[in-house]
Amino acid sequence: MKKYQSYTLQNYGQIPQSVSLSREDRQAIEVVGRVLPFKTNNYVTEELIQWDQIEDDPIFTLNFPRRKMLLPQHYKEVEALMTNGNDQQLRTAIEKIRMELNPNPSGQEYNIPEFNGIRLHGLQHKYRETVLLFPRPGQTCHAYCTFCFRWPQFSNLPDMKFSIKEDYELYIKYIKAHPKVTDILFTGGDPMFMNASLLRAHIEPLLSPALKQIRHIRIGTKVLAYWPYRFTTDEDADEVLRLFDNIIRAGKHLSIMAHFNHPIELSTSAVKEAIQRIRNTGAQIRTQSPVLRHINDQPELWAEMWRRQVGLGCIPYYMFVARDTGAKHYFEIPLAQSQTIFRKAYQKVSGICRTVRGPSMSDHAGKIQILGISEVAGEKLFVLRFIQGRNPDWVAKPFFAKYNPAATWFDQLEPAFGEKEFFFEHELSNYLRDALERDLGAY
Repeated sequence: MKKYQSYTLQNYGQIPQSVSLSREDRQAIEVVGRVLPFKTNNYVTEELIQWDQIEDDPIFTLNFPRRKMLLPQHYKEVEALMTNGNDQQLRTAIEKIRMELNPNPSGQEYNIPEFNGIRLHGLQHKYRETVLLFPRPGQTCHAYCTFCFRWPQFSNLPDMKFSIKEDYELYIKYIKAHPKVTDILFTGGDPMFMNASLLRAHIEPLLSPALKQIRHIRIGTKVLAYWPYRFTTDEDADEVLRLFDNIIRAGKHLSIMAHFNHPIELSTSAVKEAIQRIRNTGAQIRTQSPVLRHINDQPELWAEMWRRQVGLGCIPYYMFVARDTGAKHYFEIPLAQSQTIFRKAYQKVSGICRTVRGPSMSDHAGKIQILGISEVAGEKLFVLRFIQGRNPDWVAKPFFAKYNPAATWFDQLEPAFGEKEFFFEHELSNYLRDALERDLGAY
């Protein structure tokens, strides 16, 4: 049985292979790791990273801070204060830099509802059918992705963290009070960091006959890629799988929303066994990832990843655009390139892999998909649509933006055909204004 060992800024020197880290590598870890969270583990370091090729190794880049993940001026400031400043000056500078990195992207604060006079900081309700729950013990991960848009969850930013702090029964009452809610997504952090008893305590209330409205339970997790032993040899692995089986027996659909960013993460015997054990319970595994420079910005990698996933019985679900937060400047690619990567990868696979949707941006208004690039009446355009929206009436309506080859996020696009705003913007502005006044978030 493999015993879990985590590595952080304090003990990364204990990684046996870390002897290969150059002085520059170590300095980057020390500087960037003060601003953006750093954590990895012995499965990643022993079975995924190719230590003789770390300059270009995608898994090393997914786990270890690199110098360019901070803007040059931010890196120089932290580096100088680590050498010549005092602790208070360093803490102040780090806090200021973090706030400049858009720690709360896509208006997540608007998604937090109030119920019985209490603001539910461990719940987001952006879309009519779906509620996100943030179990407090699950607000960490087995390893931290360097691109992660939820990096404030793991940083010293208490006002930016989403976590269930109140009596959990209040959250169950909120769900009962909203009968159109059919889907619950447990997210984090990583809910699969919790032990089986904690998982059961959060999930079993949803299996009650009083909540027959709940049809689908989803668990967002990176654990299959970063610690597959969670489902094989961990002490409570069998208990976790029995819980999955109980969810299915209760008549609920269970989807494990698995984050895989590169085909290498699907290559080990450990992950293959873990996937099979999950599927044996009747649960589905749906896969998703952002498209990332330095990691997977080649259509061949995506096609290979989707084929491997389908071969293992998983369902390709989403290709995302990297959120506009944290180290986005390091990972981002133009939207036009993202769409080209998706289209070329899509062309390389059979229909059974084409369950995947993307590239998709999780914007204030909803999940906006880039359907393609076209030309209408002599004007080059992005063709877009909502996969999901704050207002369900927006969903699946094609709309158009001027082609911008440099744009990397939706807020850099302009409406096409001389329009002053996109079709939904007036309604969205009114909603956001009213939400601020009501201190409510759910549409």
